[in-house]
Amino acid sequence: MKKWLACLMILSGLCIAGKSEAATLKIVALVNGEIISSEDIQNRINAFLLTTQIPYNEQTKDMIAQRVLNLAVDEKIKLQEAAKNGIEISQEELNDQWRTFEKNRKIPMGQLKKILKEAGVSEKTFAEQMKADLAWVRVVRKKSYAEGTLTQKEIEQAMEEARKDLTTPKYMVSEIYIKKSNARNLNDLVSNLRSDPRFELYAMQFSESASAANGGNLGWVNAGKLPSALETALKRMKPGDVSEPIQVGDGFYVLKLQRIFDPAKDKPELPDEKAIRLFLENQKMETLSKKLMQDLRQRAVIEIRG
Repeated sequence: MKKWLACLMILSGLCIAGKSEAATLKIVALVNGEIISSEDIQNRINAFLLTTQIPYNEQTKDMIAQRVLNLAVDEKIKLQEAAKNGIEISQEELNDQWRTFEKNRKIPMGQLKKILKEAGVSEKTFAEQMKADLAWVRVVRKKSYAEGTLTQKEIEQAMEEARKDLTTPKYMVSEIYIKKSNARNLNDLVSNLRSDPRFELYAMQFSESASAANGGNLGWVNAGKLPSALETALKRMKPGDVSEPIQVGDGFYVLKLQRIFDPAKDKPELPDEKAIRLFLENQKMETLSKKLMQDLRQRAVIEIRG
């Protein structure tokens, strides 16, 4: 509870700004005709800071604003797609999710509403975010079931590949990828990453790579499989190091080296069939979710207003 109260103190100035802006409400974006207002965005910024506890300062504020806007657009798209598929989230389900959120974050039961109010976050906005997430899981599951289940052959092939893979040197590495057009604050981001150990949290919020959903975690990557500029940087790093921004093509990477695997020294551990099945199922869901969102975004009529 103390951690949440400390976060509220940090947010106090931002909340005052949010209240003053409400009097001059503006349309920030339209998603298939549905409005995202300046009040919506302010609520979401406050909620973002409350739930992530990422510092809000000169180094992060522009990236946070852009991230929150993208999330608000995705939220509209998720709810619109759920409605098209006849998927509805009941109030009882939202109440259960609300209690789960409190429990997972060790917030005393019934105190979340008070915390949100003091942080300048409307209950409606917070509930809509929960509703969008719950609905999206159902949309993706529905699409996944339509594609069929994993076969035993697929599982056996994955296990054989895992056996062969354990004879190759590799890195366990996480990434943050930012397109060149959005890379104005990269050096500031690296500075934050080197003082804040939560690389995965920053990757989930700011990375423009598909790995963002996994906190930027690429897992074990075989030596020689990454672009040469990234491989060169990794060879100079020690476990725990965060790289400088590395340009590859039309974007920049920031890497964090977690571990190094040397088959000549380290004992390999082969995952069992249950672990392989779970990995493949999660991989399938993640791939489907990303592709579906990408397709829906491309078809959506999105108007961003400055």
